[in-house]
Amino acid sequence: MKVYNIGIIGCGTIAARMAKTLNGMKGVNCYAVASRSLDKAKAFAQEWHFQKAYGSYEELVEDENTDLIYIATPHSQHYKNARLCIMHKKPVLCEKPFMPNASQAEELFRLAEENHTFITEAIWTRYMPSAAKLRQLLDSGIIGTPFTLSANLSYPISQKDRIRQPELAGGALLDIGIYTLNFAAMAFGSDVESTHSACQLMDTGVDAQESITLFYKDGKMAALQSSVYAKSDRLGVISGDKGHIIVENINNPEKIRVVDSNYKTVAEYEFLSEQITGFEYEVQACMEAIEKGWLESPYMPHEETLRIIRQMDSLRKEWGVVYPFE
Repeated sequence: MKVYNIGIIGCGTIAARMAKTLNGMKGVNCYAVASRSLDKAKAFAQEWHFQKAYGSYEELVEDENTDLIYIATPHSQHYKNARLCIMHKKPVLCEKPFMPNASQAEELFRLAEENHTFITEAIWTRYMPSAAKLRQLLDSGIIGTPFTLSANLSYPISQKDRIRQPELAGGALLDIGIYTLNFAAMAFGSDVESTHSACQLMDTGVDAQESITLFYKDGKMAALQSSVYAKSDRLGVISGDKGHIIVENINNPEKIRVVDSNYKTVAEYEFLSEQITGFEYEVQACMEAIEKGWLESPYMPHEETLRIIRQMDSLRKEWGVVYPFE
Protein backbone atom coordinates (compact mmCIF):
# COMPACT_ATOMS: atom_id res chain seq x y z
CA MET A 1 0.00 0.00 0.00
CA LYS A 2 1.33 3.44 -0.89
CA VAL A 3 2.40 6.01 1.69
CA TYR A 4 0.07 9.02 1.56
CA ASN A 5 1.51 12.53 1.60
CA ILE A 6 -0.80 14.52 3.87
CA GLY A 7 -1.12 18.29 3.75
CA ILE A 8 -2.79 20.52 6.32
CA ILE A 9 -4.42 23.92 5.72
CA GLY A 10 -4.25 25.91 8.94
CA CYS A 11 -1.87 25.83 11.90
CA GLY A 12 -4.14 26.10 14.92
CA THR A 13 -4.96 23.75 17.79
CA ILE A 14 -7.00 21.30 15.71
CA ALA A 15 -4.24 21.18 13.08
CA ALA A 16 -1.72 20.31 15.82
CA ARG A 17 -3.93 17.46 16.95
CA MET A 18 -4.02 16.11 13.41
CA ALA A 19 -0.24 16.53 13.13
CA LYS A 20 0.24 14.53 16.34
CA THR A 21 -2.03 11.85 14.86
CA LEU A 22 -0.12 11.63 11.58
CA ASN A 23 3.19 11.34 13.42
CA GLY A 24 1.86 8.22 15.15
CA MET A 25 0.37 6.54 12.08
CA LYS A 26 1.77 4.10 9.55
CA GLY A 27 1.22 4.60 5.84
CA VAL A 28 1.19 8.38 6.02
CA ASN A 29 3.82 11.06 5.59
CA CYS A 30 3.70 14.49 7.26
CA TYR A 31 4.28 16.19 3.95
CA ALA A 32 3.26 19.87 3.93
CA VAL A 33 1.49 22.52 5.96
CA ALA A 34 0.11 25.84 4.72
CA SER A 35 -0.71 29.06 6.51
CA ARG A 36 -1.28 32.64 5.40
CA SER A 37 1.89 33.33 7.43
CA LEU A 38 5.01 31.58 6.15
CA ASP A 39 6.72 32.00 9.53
CA LYS A 40 3.80 30.31 11.26
CA ALA A 41 3.86 27.47 8.72
CA LYS A 42 7.62 27.01 9.15
CA ALA A 43 7.31 26.88 12.95
CA PHE A 44 4.47 24.34 12.71
CA ALA A 45 6.41 22.22 10.20
CA GLN A 46 9.47 22.20 12.41
CA GLU A 47 7.52 21.28 15.53
CA TRP A 48 5.58 18.46 13.86
CA HIS A 49 8.19 17.21 11.38
CA PHE A 50 6.53 18.23 8.11
CA GLN A 51 8.73 18.26 5.03
CA LYS A 52 7.38 21.49 3.54
CA ALA A 53 5.91 24.76 4.77
CA TYR A 54 3.93 27.09 2.52
CA GLY A 55 2.93 30.71 3.08
CA SER A 56 -0.23 30.35 1.00
CA TYR A 57 -2.91 27.72 0.56
CA GLU A 58 -2.53 27.95 -3.22
CA GLU A 59 1.04 26.63 -3.02
CA LEU A 60 -0.11 23.55 -1.13
CA VAL A 61 -2.90 22.61 -3.54
CA GLU A 62 -0.57 23.16 -6.51
CA ASP A 63 1.99 20.72 -5.08
CA GLU A 64 1.48 17.62 -7.22
CA ASN A 65 2.88 15.34 -4.50
CA THR A 66 0.07 16.09 -2.01
CA ASP A 67 -2.33 13.12 -1.78
CA LEU A 68 -4.85 14.36 0.82
CA ILE A 69 -5.50 17.76 2.38
CA TYR A 70 -6.97 18.24 5.85
CA ILE A 71 -8.75 21.58 6.35
CA ALA A 72 -8.33 22.92 9.88
CA THR A 73 -9.42 26.55 9.45
CA PRO A 74 -12.39 28.33 11.12
CA HIS A 75 -15.88 27.26 10.06
CA SER A 76 -16.40 30.36 7.95
CA GLN A 77 -13.38 29.53 5.78
CA HIS A 78 -14.25 25.91 5.01
CA TYR A 79 -16.06 26.61 1.74
CA LYS A 80 -13.31 28.77 0.26
CA ASN A 81 -10.54 26.39 1.33
CA ALA A 82 -12.31 23.19 0.26
CA ARG A 83 -13.29 24.71 -3.07
CA LEU A 84 -9.65 25.60 -3.73
CA CYS A 85 -8.67 21.96 -3.12
CA ILE A 86 -11.48 20.55 -5.25
CA MET A 87 -10.68 22.81 -8.20
CA HIS A 88 -7.14 21.41 -8.09
CA LYS A 89 -8.52 17.86 -7.76
CA LYS A 90 -7.02 17.35 -4.31
CA PRO A 91 -8.88 14.91 -2.02
CA VAL A 92 -10.25 16.67 1.05
CA LEU A 93 -10.88 15.82 4.69
CA CYS A 94 -12.71 18.92 5.97
CA GLU A 95 -13.07 19.51 9.70
CA LYS A 96 -16.59 19.64 11.09
CA PRO A 97 -18.93 21.31 10.60
CA PHE A 98 -18.34 20.49 6.94
CA MET A 99 -19.87 23.84 5.97
CA PRO A 100 -21.78 26.48 7.96
CA ASN A 101 -24.88 25.99 5.81
CA ALA A 102 -26.44 23.58 3.34
CA SER A 103 -26.13 25.78 0.24
CA GLN A 104 -22.33 25.81 0.57
CA ALA A 105 -22.25 22.05 1.19
CA GLU A 106 -24.48 21.32 -1.82
CA GLU A 107 -22.28 23.43 -4.07
CA LEU A 108 -19.09 21.74 -2.87
CA PHE A 109 -20.44 18.23 -3.31
CA ARG A 110 -21.53 19.17 -6.83
CA LEU A 111 -18.06 20.50 -7.63
CA ALA A 112 -16.41 17.42 -6.13
CA GLU A 113 -18.53 15.16 -8.29
CA GLU A 114 -17.81 17.21 -11.41
CA ASN A 115 -14.09 17.07 -10.69
CA HIS A 116 -14.24 13.42 -9.68
CA THR A 117 -12.53 14.25 -6.39
CA PHE A 118 -12.99 12.68 -2.95
CA ILE A 119 -14.23 14.83 -0.09
CA THR A 120 -15.63 14.00 3.34
CA GLU A 121 -16.51 15.63 6.65
CA ALA A 122 -14.10 15.09 9.55
CA ILE A 123 -16.77 14.33 12.14
CA TRP A 124 -14.45 11.92 13.93
CA THR A 125 -17.05 10.03 15.95
CA ARG A 126 -18.53 8.59 12.74
CA TYR A 127 -15.29 6.77 11.90
CA MET A 128 -14.39 5.40 15.32
CA PRO A 129 -14.63 1.71 16.30
CA SER A 130 -17.06 2.75 19.04
CA ALA A 131 -19.61 3.72 16.37
CA ALA A 132 -19.63 0.21 14.94
CA LYS A 133 -19.85 -1.34 18.42
CA LEU A 134 -22.81 0.86 19.36
CA ARG A 135 -24.62 -0.13 16.17
CA GLN A 136 -23.88 -3.81 16.83
CA LEU A 137 -25.25 -3.61 20.37
CA LEU A 138 -28.45 -1.85 19.31
CA ASP A 139 -29.04 -4.34 16.50
CA SER A 140 -28.43 -7.28 18.86
CA GLY A 141 -31.51 -6.45 20.94
CA ILE A 142 -29.54 -6.50 24.17
CA ILE A 143 -31.62 -3.59 25.54
CA GLY A 144 -34.77 -4.67 23.75
CA THR A 145 -36.49 -2.02 21.64
CA PRO A 146 -34.83 1.40 22.06
CA PHE A 147 -37.27 4.23 22.75
CA THR A 148 -35.42 7.19 24.23
CA LEU A 149 -32.02 8.78 23.94
CA SER A 150 -30.38 11.60 25.84
CA ALA A 151 -27.06 13.23 25.00
CA ASN A 152 -25.25 16.29 26.24
CA LEU A 153 -22.00 17.99 25.37
CA SER A 154 -20.92 21.22 27.02
CA TYR A 155 -17.61 22.99 27.55
CA PRO A 156 -16.88 26.44 29.09
CA ILE A 157 -15.54 27.93 25.83
CA SER A 158 -17.70 31.05 25.51
CA GLN A 159 -14.73 33.43 25.45
CA LYS A 160 -13.09 31.86 22.38
CA ASP A 161 -13.33 33.98 19.23
CA ARG A 162 -14.43 31.03 17.10
CA ILE A 163 -17.39 30.60 19.45
CA ARG A 164 -18.33 34.25 20.02
CA GLN A 165 -18.04 35.70 16.55
CA PRO A 166 -20.84 35.39 13.97
CA GLU A 167 -18.23 36.17 11.29
CA LEU A 168 -16.53 32.86 12.13
CA ALA A 169 -19.83 30.93 12.14
CA GLY A 170 -19.66 30.70 15.91
CA GLY A 171 -22.07 29.35 18.49
CA ALA A 172 -22.61 26.13 20.39
CA LEU A 173 -24.54 24.26 17.68
CA LEU A 174 -21.92 24.10 14.93
CA ASP A 175 -19.05 23.55 17.34
CA ILE A 176 -20.38 21.01 19.84
CA GLY A 177 -24.13 20.56 19.30
CA ILE A 178 -23.29 18.87 16.01
CA TYR A 179 -21.94 15.93 18.05
CA THR A 180 -25.24 15.42 19.85
CA LEU A 181 -27.10 15.46 16.52
CA ASN A 182 -24.66 12.94 15.08
CA PHE A 183 -24.92 10.74 18.15
CA ALA A 184 -28.71 10.68 17.79
CA ALA A 185 -28.37 9.91 14.09
CA MET A 186 -25.94 7.05 14.67
CA ALA A 187 -28.31 5.47 17.20
CA PHE A 188 -31.79 6.33 15.88
CA GLY A 189 -31.28 7.08 12.18
CA SER A 190 -32.59 9.90 10.03
CA ASP A 191 -36.36 9.47 10.00
CA VAL A 192 -37.17 12.52 12.14
CA GLU A 193 -40.85 13.48 12.21
CA SER A 194 -40.64 16.70 14.22
CA THR A 195 -38.12 18.87 16.07
CA HIS A 196 -38.68 21.06 19.12
CA SER A 197 -36.03 23.34 20.58
CA ALA A 198 -35.19 26.24 22.86
CA CYS A 199 -32.08 28.40 22.75
CA GLN A 200 -30.28 31.17 24.65
CA LEU A 201 -28.23 33.61 22.58
CA MET A 202 -24.94 35.32 23.42
CA ASP A 203 -24.64 39.10 23.23
CA THR A 204 -23.04 38.66 19.80
CA GLY A 205 -26.16 36.97 18.45
CA VAL A 206 -24.88 33.40 18.20
CA ASP A 207 -26.35 30.50 20.16
CA ALA A 208 -24.84 29.87 23.60
CA GLN A 209 -26.84 26.93 24.89
CA GLU A 210 -29.74 24.94 23.57
CA SER A 211 -32.10 22.05 24.17
CA ILE A 212 -33.27 20.03 21.18
CA THR A 213 -35.87 17.26 21.15
CA LEU A 214 -36.27 15.02 18.12
CA PHE A 215 -39.35 12.83 17.61
CA TYR A 216 -39.00 9.97 15.13
CA LYS A 217 -41.67 8.41 12.95
CA ASP A 218 -41.22 5.01 14.64
CA GLY A 219 -41.96 6.46 18.09
CA LYS A 220 -38.43 7.09 19.34
CA MET A 221 -37.40 10.32 21.05
CA ALA A 222 -34.00 12.00 21.48
CA ALA A 223 -33.30 14.83 23.95
CA LEU A 224 -30.09 16.75 23.21
CA GLN A 225 -28.36 19.54 25.10
CA SER A 226 -25.26 21.65 24.54
CA SER A 227 -23.75 24.76 26.10
CA VAL A 228 -20.60 26.88 25.83
CA TYR A 229 -20.90 27.95 29.48
CA ALA A 230 -20.98 24.67 31.41
CA LYS A 231 -18.77 21.60 31.66
CA SER A 232 -21.10 18.63 31.35
CA ASP A 233 -20.71 14.89 31.91
CA ARG A 234 -20.81 14.33 28.09
CA LEU A 235 -22.93 11.22 28.52
CA GLY A 236 -25.11 9.57 25.93
CA VAL A 237 -27.81 7.21 27.22
CA ILE A 238 -30.00 5.02 25.01
CA SER A 239 -32.88 3.33 26.81
CA GLY A 240 -34.93 0.36 25.68
CA ASP A 241 -37.61 -1.79 27.25
CA LYS A 242 -35.02 -4.31 28.52
CA GLY A 243 -32.17 -2.05 29.65
CA HIS A 244 -30.01 0.84 28.57
CA ILE A 245 -26.64 1.66 27.03
CA ILE A 246 -24.38 4.36 28.48
CA VAL A 247 -21.75 5.98 26.27
CA GLU A 248 -19.14 7.82 28.31
CA ASN A 249 -18.09 10.95 26.40
CA ILE A 250 -20.03 11.15 23.14
CA ASN A 251 -17.28 13.44 21.79
CA ASN A 252 -14.67 10.64 21.92
CA PRO A 253 -16.23 7.53 23.48
CA GLU A 254 -14.10 6.15 26.29
CA LYS A 255 -16.42 3.34 27.34
CA ILE A 256 -19.75 1.83 26.36
CA ARG A 257 -21.61 0.16 29.21
CA VAL A 258 -24.67 -2.09 28.87
CA VAL A 259 -27.09 -2.14 31.81
CA ASP A 260 -29.90 -4.70 32.10
CA SER A 261 -33.46 -4.30 33.37
CA ASN A 262 -32.25 -4.90 36.94
CA TYR A 263 -29.78 -2.00 36.63
CA LYS A 264 -26.80 -4.31 36.61
CA THR A 265 -23.90 -3.75 34.24
CA VAL A 266 -23.71 -6.81 32.00
CA ALA A 267 -21.04 -5.67 29.51
CA GLU A 268 -18.36 -3.00 29.14
CA TYR A 269 -16.25 -1.99 26.15
CA GLU A 270 -13.29 0.41 26.36
CA PHE A 271 -11.85 2.28 23.38
CA LEU A 272 -8.96 4.58 24.29
CA SER A 273 -6.13 2.14 25.03
CA GLU A 274 -4.89 1.85 21.43
CA GLN A 275 -5.90 5.32 20.27
CA ILE A 276 -3.37 7.92 19.09
CA THR A 277 -5.79 10.87 19.28
CA GLY A 278 -8.94 9.50 17.65
CA PHE A 279 -8.31 11.33 14.39
CA GLU A 280 -6.53 8.36 12.87
CA TYR A 281 -9.78 6.58 12.00
CA GLU A 282 -11.00 9.34 9.70
CA VAL A 283 -7.58 9.50 7.99
CA GLN A 284 -7.63 5.73 7.47
CA ALA A 285 -11.15 6.00 6.03
CA CYS A 286 -9.97 8.65 3.57
CA MET A 287 -7.04 6.52 2.41
CA GLU A 288 -9.36 3.53 1.98
CA ALA A 289 -11.75 5.61 -0.15
CA ILE A 290 -9.00 7.10 -2.30
CA GLU A 291 -7.45 3.67 -2.75
CA LYS A 292 -10.79 2.30 -3.99
CA GLY A 293 -11.66 5.28 -6.16
CA TRP A 294 -14.66 6.35 -4.05
CA LEU A 295 -15.79 9.99 -4.01
CA GLU A 296 -17.25 9.73 -0.49
CA SER A 297 -16.79 7.63 2.61
CA PRO A 298 -19.44 5.09 3.66
CA TYR A 299 -18.80 6.13 7.27
CA MET A 300 -20.14 9.63 6.56
CA PRO A 301 -21.98 9.74 3.22
CA HIS A 302 -22.50 13.11 1.57
CA GLU A 303 -26.26 12.85 1.96
CA GLU A 304 -25.92 12.38 5.73
CA THR A 305 -23.60 15.37 6.02
CA LEU A 306 -26.18 17.42 4.08
CA ARG A 307 -29.08 16.17 6.20
CA ILE A 308 -27.45 17.23 9.45
CA ILE A 309 -26.39 20.61 8.06
CA ARG A 310 -29.99 21.15 6.97
CA GLN A 311 -31.08 20.23 10.50
CA MET A 312 -28.74 22.88 11.87
CA ASP A 313 -29.91 25.43 9.28
CA SER A 314 -33.51 24.89 10.40
CA LEU A 315 -32.58 25.23 14.06
CA ARG A 316 -30.62 28.43 13.46
CA LYS A 317 -33.51 29.86 11.46
CA GLU A 318 -35.87 29.15 14.37
CA TRP A 319 -33.45 30.83 16.79
CA GLY A 320 -32.69 33.80 14.54
CA VAL A 321 -28.98 33.00 14.27
CA VAL A 322 -27.64 34.34 10.96
CA TYR A 323 -24.01 34.67 9.90
CA PRO A 324 -22.90 37.87 8.11
CA PHE A 325 -21.76 35.97 4.99
CA GLU A 326 -25.16 34.32 4.48
